[in-house]
Amino acid sequence: MTNHTIHTESGLGDSGPKSQAASLLSITDLHKHYHIGGQDLHVLRGVDVTVAHGEWVAVLGSSGSGKSTLLHLIGGLDRPEQGSVTFEGRDIFKLPGAAIDRYRNRHVGFVFQSYHLLPELTALENVLTGAMIRSSILGWPGRRNEARQRAVALLDRVGLGDRMKHRPSKLSGGERQRVAIARALVNEPDVLLADEPTGNLDAETGKQIMSLITELHQQGQTIVMVTHDQQIAESADRRLWLREGSLGEP
Repeated sequence: MTNHTIHTESGLGDSGPKSQAASLLSITDLHKHYHIGGQDLHVLRGVDVTVAHGEWVAVLGSSGSGKSTLLHLIGGLDRPEQGSVTFEGRDIFKLPGAAIDRYRNRHVGFVFQSYHLLPELTALENVLTGAMIRSSILGWPGRRNEARQRAVALLDRVGLGDRMKHRPSKLSGGERQRVAIARALVNEPDVLLADEPTGNLDAETGKQIMSLITELHQQGQTIVMVTHDQQIAESADRRLWLREGSLGEP
């Protein structure tokens, strides 16, 4: 995977050597509340966890325990009421909005349970969307060919070289998830965030997706995955339980 670093003045960039710190991510005293039906729902109550370069951490928990909320905070999709998410030494929530956007697009790849593919686009075009978002309107023409070559290579890698012109409606659930994984990898992210990546799949297809994720990890990809399935979590380097808003050992 391509190395990235953080510039101290401009926020998050993608040039220069990677930090040699042991921890890629450090989550400290993370709290998140939601106001629902006039009540204050305290979903996360001081979550603490560090993730090293190349580590695969699985977070287990029942439905509604806050697993997806935690992943969204790590990815900068939401903000906490209290606490920090530090990526290579910088608290992402102290960065300006544009820098958080760069963090999400350049350093994090998302894989969701429901795929979130655009139905009007082909598999190849869906994978290319991440690369397009990363580029400016003026910069995209100069990057288009390189990005397309990488997208094609990724679809080949996930076993969809002969399906890249198909739209999602013509793909199986497992194929859609493979497209989603290729899209998550197109910008060579430092961290892959996977939210119940096999949740909508049958057992056999789920095994195939987990084999792909395991292969990515063996090649050095850092992964944070949330799941309710203990068997799925067994593949990870470390397993943690999210209970009553806090993380602990199984």
